Amino acid sequence: MSATSHRTAGRPREFDIDAALDAAIVVFTERGYHGTSIADLKAAMGLTAGSIYKAFQDKKAIFLAAFDRYKQVRNALLEAELAPLKTGRDKVRGMLHFYAAAACGETGRRGCLAIGAAVELTLFDTDVDGRVATAQARTLEQIRGFIRDGQADGSISRDVDVDTAALAVMAFLQGIRIVGKTSPKPAATRAAADALLRILD
Repeated sequence: MSATSHRTAGRPREFDIDAALDAAIVVFTERGYHGTSIADLKAAMGLTAGSIYKAFQDKKAIFLAAFDRYKQVRNALLEAELAPLKTGRDKVRGMLHFYAAAACGETGRRGCLAIGAAVELTLFDTDVDGRVATAQARTLEQIRGFIRDGQADGSISRDVDVDTAALAVMAFLQGIRIVGKTSPKPAATRAAADALLRILD
């Protein structure tokens, strides 16, 4: 996917919009929305201010596009991770391990763009609030579905309250990304994920 902009009349500049947004994601995640300037985005995206404003109305438009790109990429990675798994319990475990791994190393230290947006912007911006709410609702319903599947296939106890357990898993997914800022060891985050899985017994 590419976008075309103009530095000067008659001189179009082609650029890969997804690559540009991937660079913007890193900047917004590390610096936050308010801590990110157009100059920061220009440098990271490798674009002139003119090129940026041809493709995006303003900094907020870049952020919203970056948020959508972030969720698209992360959801695709998660779906690929879960695709081979058979039981509902295995899918919950796979999701927990996916987030536990993301909380480690450089990705963990950088943090999560969606969580950063929830903390920094949802009280003040309805567009961001809507995106965050939609993303969280999608994840919560996905977890509920895995728990119901597990109860149907026998891998999760039928005594488990679906809504309560799903919210507990959701809280872990969000919280472990915040813990990731402290550089936890992969073995520790994975063990924490496995400990939480016991609520499904």
